[in-house]
Amino acid sequence: MQDIRLVGFDGDDTLWRSEDYYRAAEKRYEEIVGRYIDLQDANTLRHLLEVERRNLRIFGYGVKGMTLSMLEAAIELTDGRISAHDLRQVIEIGRDTLAHPVELLEGIREAVEAVAARWPVVLITKGDLFHQEAKIAASGLADLFPRIEIVSEKDPRTYARVLAEFGIGAEHFVMVGNSLRSDIEPVVRLGGWGVHIPYAITWAHEAEHGLAEAHPRVLHVATAAELPQALERIAAS
Repeated sequence: MQDIRLVGFDGDDTLWRSEDYYRAAEKRYEEIVGRYIDLQDANTLRHLLEVERRNLRIFGYGVKGMTLSMLEAAIELTDGRISAHDLRQVIEIGRDTLAHPVELLEGIREAVEAVAARWPVVLITKGDLFHQEAKIAASGLADLFPRIEIVSEKDPRTYARVLAEFGIGAEHFVMVGNSLRSDIEPVVRLGGWGVHIPYAITWAHEAEHGLAEAHPRVLHVATAAELPQALERIAAS
């Protein structure tokens, strides 16, 4: 039997909706840039993704980094022809995205409560500090997590640091999240367990991973209601 000593939860698109707002922002961005170029020929969103990726080490994840990358990408695609007025509209996209409401995913509070009643839990979320803090506060879930970690990247080093601070080995840790790349793969590579709960929309950057499709230490569930049972299956294995 597995001795689970800690269960981690991701935030964006695991506890609350997030990617929907980014997709809406991208649509508005295309409408603005489309005033200057042929969108079909320009591969606008692919170009934006390339700019976002090259800026990750500088701007990090989140809405602010997306907005700065949109400004840079718009200037590049239009060869500098985009007006100050339209650049300001791009800034407004970022402002509106930061102000979006926090909408919990169906059944997630009940699922976290059930898991927290059985095992210690920690929230490990990635992105801009201010925005993540605001979403956690607005979610109404902060009281369920004795420990909250807001990190700039989710990689084996980050998870190893968190586990070292808890004083447990990776084999006693289970991470729950929607991203195989950020939530599941790094933990599994350390020797831990993962419960993957996919979201309907996945950012292209997060869709790329090197995890085997049927990994023995990864369980897949379709809904939050299935999480407690999945963890019990790991504990009984």
